[in-house]
Amino acid sequence: MEKKVLKDENDRVDGVYKVTGKAKYFAEYELPGLTYGVLVTSTITKGKITSLDTKAAERAPGVISVVSHLNKPSATAYEQEGGSPMKIFYTDKIFFNGQPIAIVVANTFERATYAASLVKATYTKEEFNTDFEKAVSDSKSKKLQGQPDYKRGVEDAYKTAEIKIEAKYHLPIETHNPMELHGIIADWRPNNQVIVYAKTQGVKATQGTIANVFKIPIENIQVNSEFVGGGFGMALRTWPVEIATVMASKHIGKPVKLVLTRMQMFTMVGNRPAAVQTIGLGASKDGKLTGITHRAFGETSVYENFTEGVVNMAKFMYQCDNVNTQYTVVPVDLGVPIWMRGPGEATGAFALESAIDEMAHALDMDPLDFRTKNDPEQDQQRNKPFSDKNIKEAYRIGAQKIGWSERKNKPGSLVDGQWKAGFGVSIGVFNANRGRASVKGILKADGTLVLQSATSDIGPGTGTGMTLIASKLLGISGDKIKFELGDSSLPPAPSQGGSATLSTVGSAVNDVCVALKSVIAELAANSNMDATSNFVDVLKKNNLPSVEVTKQSQAGKEREDYSMYSFSIHFVKVKVHSLTGVVKVDKIVSVGDSGTIVSPKTARSQMVGGAVGGVGMALTEESIIDHRYGRYINNNFADYHVPVNADIPEIEVHFINKPDPHINPMGAKGMGEIALIGFSAAVANAVFNATGKRIRTLPITPDKILAS
Repeated sequence: MEKKVLKDENDRVDGVYKVTGKAKYFAEYELPGLTYGVLVTSTITKGKITSLDTKAAERAPGVISVVSHLNKPSATAYEQEGGSPMKIFYTDKIFFNGQPIAIVVANTFERATYAASLVKATYTKEEFNTDFEKAVSDSKSKKLQGQPDYKRGVEDAYKTAEIKIEAKYHLPIETHNPMELHGIIADWRPNNQVIVYAKTQGVKATQGTIANVFKIPIENIQVNSEFVGGGFGMALRTWPVEIATVMASKHIGKPVKLVLTRMQMFTMVGNRPAAVQTIGLGASKDGKLTGITHRAFGETSVYENFTEGVVNMAKFMYQCDNVNTQYTVVPVDLGVPIWMRGPGEATGAFALESAIDEMAHALDMDPLDFRTKNDPEQDQQRNKPFSDKNIKEAYRIGAQKIGWSERKNKPGSLVDGQWKAGFGVSIGVFNANRGRASVKGILKADGTLVLQSATSDIGPGTGTGMTLIASKLLGISGDKIKFELGDSSLPPAPSQGGSATLSTVGSAVNDVCVALKSVIAELAANSNMDATSNFVDVLKKNNLPSVEVTKQSQAGKEREDYSMYSFSIHFVKVKVHSLTGVVKVDKIVSVGDSGTIVSPKTARSQMVGGAVGGVGMALTEESIIDHRYGRYINNNFADYHVPVNADIPEIEVHFINKPDPHINPMGAKGMGEIALIGFSAAVANAVFNATGKRIRTLPITPDKILAS
């Protein structure tokens, strides 16, 4: 790849590549002898395959093979049934509608697509249930504990409070719909060498999964994923369809490319699971919380248990001596869910932050005043001080920018013709993680620096952030620095998820740069050069073309001493049409409290992207299933509604931009998750302030407003 140029500190190092089409995504690679895979999927929701007729497909022009449970390669880890995840082509059992039952491989995509239509399956059908809320209410359903129950103080203390509220909140299934479809190119070569081009948030994780499934040495597998067209959690695991593609390549001895269809994106790569939550809050008449109860049911599959942090936020976000939570997952006959755009915390925050607004209304208090009054000084769950927390300052900034002083506490007070205006606020919070990562730094006598790590960049601007960290430490301009990533042969780094990459990999970049400065200083001293000598002069004086340093970095004891979180405050102004119930988001202000802002442009982009996703979560997104057949009925871009330009108003983003003194050398905390967590509640709270109608089921559509 040509050298990436950073013109100034606000530019993305890969920006030109992405907007000019030079960035190469997994499906754009061409390998010698490349073949094309197309999946055949089940037409029933639960049961068994009684016959699978592949003869017509195998005789079709250009078809090389049809791989299924009848002829899958045997040299895999699929020798025992059970466990997780689903073992593709292992069994004749059907667990969900649209489950892959075969992969057709041909010399062109069109021929593979046609041949896949010729595969005929017959089944024995079994009774099924894809209705999550029915499963929750059905006493016969098998319920699995999502995480241990939590209790601090008196359980259900809200029931005896002076002021109490109790409400139930519903979230539908939401589906990942990035522009880039999911898929993989797998090339199984002689001597069990495997080359992979994948859409993955972790090349090392994909490498490890393939090694484990096929029982080959991990060093035999090379995974490449330099550019990812939107992960959002979907690409945090190696899915069965990817394993099927590796199987097919092994079976035919040629590289195989698989790209899912838009419809298949709804069934094969996870989704935000549906949830039903009940929040009980109790408070004294002067507005102090005396009890919080948060009980949640989340969706999972019948073949694999999926859990996430739905009730986490309720345990520590507000000062309260009596808190109890319970999270239970309920299986239905659908594909297994996955973390999605703010994972379980986004689900939980909708319920908790809506309930907090409801309690403020019951107390006739301004929601900001109520939140401020119950803002904790330390983490009561962990009994530790926060490493850094500036929520009250974020409140002040956001309130001033949104024009909160215009808000009226009585709903429906702001009217402009047929439009009613309202203001809403909510909090987002996510654990400020820091993992373990390694980075190699190569300082060259030509004045350039190369940094290498097997981390990924799913869009937030990883390379830009790392370049800026190195540039500041070494005094090298950004256009002289190249950050290489997305390659499993590079020094190891964890998957990009949970807003931890900047903190994790950035710390290793910091340590490498500090070490390189030390090496140059030592070389200068040994050469009787001034300590401030330019590194280029030092290397030339010592006849060295370059010096290399590799450093591994990880969190230390500070994580035992402090509770570390990133925070956001979302302010939203909406207008609601009195006659039609149409909701228009009029203005958005999001304030991030996530330590030092290393890369202002990419940080703002994260917050703007989170706001856009939050508008979708609040107003438009919902995957709809016809429960008679267990099939999605809006599994396309026409019917699954995501926000478009016309739906998005002015978005202001502000940052506290104060370093966290404990988390890492940069003082920077992740922000990708907090950009969306809590946002949907801010919209719901604004709708209530505009109309007096409390919508507790997402998305907030006109019919719900008119019916409430």
